[in-house]
Amino acid sequence: MDTFDYLQGSISEINAQVVQLMERKKQLLQLIEKERAGGRPEEASDSAASPEEKAEDFLAGSSYAKYLDMMKSCRQPVERPHVVYQGEPGAYSEAAARNFFGKDVDSEGLYSFDDTFLALAEGRADYAVLPIENSSTGAIRQVYDLLEQYHFFFVGETTVEINHAFMIMPEADISDITTVYSHEQGLFQCEKFLSQHPEWKTVAQMDTAGSARIVAEQGDIHKAAICSELAAEIYGLKVIKSRVNTQSANTTRFIIVSPKPEMRENRDKICISLTTANNSGALHNVLTVFAVHGVNLVRLESRPIPERNWEYMFFIEFTGDLLTKAIDPVIHEISLLAKDLRVMGNFQANLND
Repeated sequence: MDTFDYLQGSISEINAQVVQLMERKKQLLQLIEKERAGGRPEEASDSAASPEEKAEDFLAGSSYAKYLDMMKSCRQPVERPHVVYQGEPGAYSEAAARNFFGKDVDSEGLYSFDDTFLALAEGRADYAVLPIENSSTGAIRQVYDLLEQYHFFFVGETTVEINHAFMIMPEADISDITTVYSHEQGLFQCEKFLSQHPEWKTVAQMDTAGSARIVAEQGDIHKAAICSELAAEIYGLKVIKSRVNTQSANTTRFIIVSPKPEMRENRDKICISLTTANNSGALHNVLTVFAVHGVNLVRLESRPIPERNWEYMFFIEFTGDLLTKAIDPVIHEISLLAKDLRVMGNFQANLND
């Protein structure tokens, strides 16, 4: 055995020991919590139980058991689905739906993010296409909160290049403008352009294409919209300036949300959500699992937990396939270290630079 093989073998042995120690630490922490609660471990009843019974007791109601149940409930992708998105025709979300499902997709724009989730919950739609993050302004917080509220699943992702345009009524001039409409993300992404006109009032709307519709319907030469050039074409507005977004490389990532989990072909990315104990190193212990198993962590996002001040839900994305032997111990070990673990989906990564 050469030196390299020896060192690699030593590292593998240490990694295995780290995992064992982490599991032992979890067991000790559970015993401490029982002691603090005034209860003692029921050693006599435990000793009478068989190893199989102990395993069943451990799994019953656990996050890992829920993960196994989730895997059993997977469905096949829906053929000719009805897809919903938030926004008006011409919205970037509509373009994302066409990117993923094809240009002939049966799609419907709804008023709000809440409406798209409700459509899935009530069986009025098969999938929803929703923005989850933007390369310039970060996470779309409302979507993360709704994902946790409804416990729906990721089954895919796609990206859309965002090129905002500034548009007005055909008979208007830029000197007439007093008010600008767009989605709040559109306004954020065009802050540099808007800062050149501090006299303009900005008004956030539910989506960018809907802003163009409002300007067109009101017919007011003092109002303008920031949205896609396609929306300008649809609603008969005049584009005064293209690419008004601050960052020239401005891309939004959209996720495909399903009320049921799916295991589509070429899946190579996994998303989970979890909470951790409120003590030092709790999140670090979870993240160590990825390092120990050589799994590439690609995204970590946190959101406040409603009604629980200063506690957070973590959303973690990493590479892998749930049906491979390499990933099962990762899920199992995280379930021992974290609270409220939920596997949110396994899908094909599809991020364009």
